[in-house]
Amino acid sequence: MCGIAGFFAVTKAWPADAPALLAAMRDAVAHRGPDDSGAWLDAPAGIALGHRRLSIVDLSPAGHQPMVSACGRFVVVFNGEIYNHRALREQLGPQAWRGHSDTETLLACFTRYGIERALTHLVGMFAIAVWDRAEQALTLVRDRLGEKPLYWCRLDDGTFAFASELHALRRHPRWRGEIDADSVARLLRLGVVPAPHTIHRDVFKLEPASWLRIDAGGVLQRGSYWSLLEVAQKGAVSPEHLSDAQATDRLEQLLRQAIADQMIADVPLGAFLSGGVDSSTIVALMARQSGRPVQTFCIGFDDGATGEAEHARAVARHIGTDHHELVATGTEALEVVPRLATLYDEPFADSSQIPTYLVARLARRHVTVALSGDGGDELFAGYNRYLIAARLWRRVNAVPRALRKVVAGAVLGIPAGAWDHAGRMLQWHRAGEQRHADVGEKLHKLARTVLPAANLRAMHEALISHWSDAALVVRGANAVARPDPAQVPEALWREPVFGMCLADQLAYLPDDILVKVDRAAMAVGLETRVPMLDHRVVEWAWTLPLRQRIREGETKWLLRQVLYRHVPRALIDRPKQGFAVPLRAWLRGPLREWAEDQLSPRRLKEEGVFDATAIRGAWAGLLSGRVQSQHMLWNVLMFQSWHAQATRPAPAVEAAEPAQAGVAAAAK
Repeated sequence: MCGIAGFFAVTKAWPADAPALLAAMRDAVAHRGPDDSGAWLDAPAGIALGHRRLSIVDLSPAGHQPMVSACGRFVVVFNGEIYNHRALREQLGPQAWRGHSDTETLLACFTRYGIERALTHLVGMFAIAVWDRAEQALTLVRDRLGEKPLYWCRLDDGTFAFASELHALRRHPRWRGEIDADSVARLLRLGVVPAPHTIHRDVFKLEPASWLRIDAGGVLQRGSYWSLLEVAQKGAVSPEHLSDAQATDRLEQLLRQAIADQMIADVPLGAFLSGGVDSSTIVALMARQSGRPVQTFCIGFDDGATGEAEHARAVARHIGTDHHELVATGTEALEVVPRLATLYDEPFADSSQIPTYLVARLARRHVTVALSGDGGDELFAGYNRYLIAARLWRRVNAVPRALRKVVAGAVLGIPAGAWDHAGRMLQWHRAGEQRHADVGEKLHKLARTVLPAANLRAMHEALISHWSDAALVVRGANAVARPDPAQVPEALWREPVFGMCLADQLAYLPDDILVKVDRAAMAVGLETRVPMLDHRVVEWAWTLPLRQRIREGETKWLLRQVLYRHVPRALIDRPKQGFAVPLRAWLRGPLREWAEDQLSPRRLKEEGVFDATAIRGAWAGLLSGRVQSQHMLWNVLMFQSWHAQATRPAPAVEAAEPAQAGVAAAAK
């Protein structure tokens, strides 16, 4: 795991002090790679490549980057891991290897196969920038599922710049960084800015499984080397017809292989353990392949907001891990909030970012690499909303849409508080039971999102939206700015669970879950690996029929069968818990003063980004208890906090020291 940065001055607008500029960009992501740094520059060609290293495999100088291929043609900076690099070395045959790093293997593959063909051979997570000295072209590449980030832009002098995080791009003197109003609307709606967009106009995220080639004339070529959409369509149309026992065996075999590949490291390694199905499966299979107890990590809050710690402790005892647990106080969690704008280099509003950072910090005290169970919900249909939405749509769709709209208008015509009062009077929920609490807010959401929906796609879109009218809240935003699951073909929406799973794999997983974990872990210099996102596991998972994903109301059915071979059902079977924080209570309590400052009429007016009336109305509703607008407001607060930090002037670029260790100039 590392950080990369660089620029390609195709117009030959070479900076006066290019080494210092490259060092400033590279070191802006020093947290991603605290162990080593390097630079490679070729002024006549206009190319500069920078690297910060977190040493995981081959800790010797033989793993130093930027690295030049043995033939001298390719120069690479690379963030991530190639898990099958040992197998690739065997395929490549005898060579005079300088060390045992996967970076050297990657370059040998580029030499043997060419860049595009080589990508199809890789199993791993990666963001790559490779300079072809023969073709005078720069190619940027991102892994199949989007585990590793890569940003790029074309600056106003024609220079192309790229980096693992926006922090690095902001150090370039030609950076402008205008806010994109449509992306602010996307943030309010989804809590994230989805790829290929960023919070800045004309700055982009490279999309998963894609490559971008820039030649010496500044001409762009784009392509992809794998397609999740094609994988899903093929698997759904031609599922494997394996018995339950055969499918369980096959899934366990695939996961064992992926985990074995991802346990390769020259540094201490462990795993996150929540006690849920996904992380427990990963840890159980790790334990079967480890010669020593696996180090596991879990976090909970002392106010019980997350109840994972107790369950994780029980699973750890059964498996026999070396378990580390932190029960954080509310104060510890709240202390993270002011740092979020720096940890996440563009606004990001999934509030579970707080416990994610805390558990990453705990793990880094003991290990350098941690495996996680992310991806299980999206691959094996684990979210309860898949079941709920599918059932709900079948019932709603039986009623004519015109009638549904009339009913929706009637429901919204009665204040949420009045519905709450009616619920209490009619005893719609038992005393002390929270399952049906806040009746009014739930009915209003049903009326706003589900009843008017023209189809399941639209209903799913509405259910995952916080501000359904986000474009009206953001000044200058396009009214059609919206989440875009339209890549999911209509044929897959015919099976609601398949449509929602694919929409989440294409968007929610890379834009939210993986961003959350990457930035939180990288902030403390921890590498995270995700075995369930090995593309071989993903491809096979899409061949499963629905009955082996969900059965008799039980989600992740097949994955559970693998886990039950190693951990008793009694330790696992319980309602699904999210990795949540008591956001509503915090905003009305200890975070109220901070939030009031962020949402003050003065700030909202001066910045001119939001419709202050709408924001203040949502804030007043939350404080009064009339509405549960905490997630809507968290999206706004994360933008406000980020905007205040991002608009501060960047530190001046200091003159570079003479080229020494870690700084290489291209051979003339």
